[in-house]
Amino acid sequence: MTGVGIIEVNGDRVTPVYFDAIKAGSGEFTERLGIIFSELQQLIKEYRPDQAAIETVFVAHNAASAIKLGQARGAAVCAAISCDVPVSEYSPRSVKQAIVGRGGADKTQVQHMVGLLLGIKGPIQNDAADALAVALCHQHTSHTLARMAMMQG
Repeated sequence: MTGVGIIEVNGDRVTPVYFDAIKAGSGEFTERLGIIFSELQQLIKEYRPDQAAIETVFVAHNAASAIKLGQARGAAVCAAISCDVPVSEYSPRSVKQAIVGRGGADKTQVQHMVGLLLGIKGPIQNDAADALAVALCHQHTSHTLARMAMMQG
């Protein structure tokens, strides 16, 4: 599954617009990559985001899984770029730091904070919570960089 999270930023107010997970099924891996690509393109065309953010790949215990994750990530990046949406990248550690306040936070803590920050009542599917966390990290980073640029000149 590939998480998708779209937020709207209006001044200091951030609201969730769409969040879910793309279920690519259990067919051939190349077909699943195509599903990720086409469904993300469709969502981009429907919601018209100005920017996209994606988590960088981390190498866990299984190299084969990391390679597949990298390929799925590539499909997502290509979907955004093909729709002329610029893509920013964040490490899992920096996303956790931005959302929870520490880079070693677990998924439950991230999911809880995403719900609090966005006012979402009830459970959020794990992949969707991760995607919203990346979007919030990007919003926070972009906002901070813009403020720093204003202060410098």
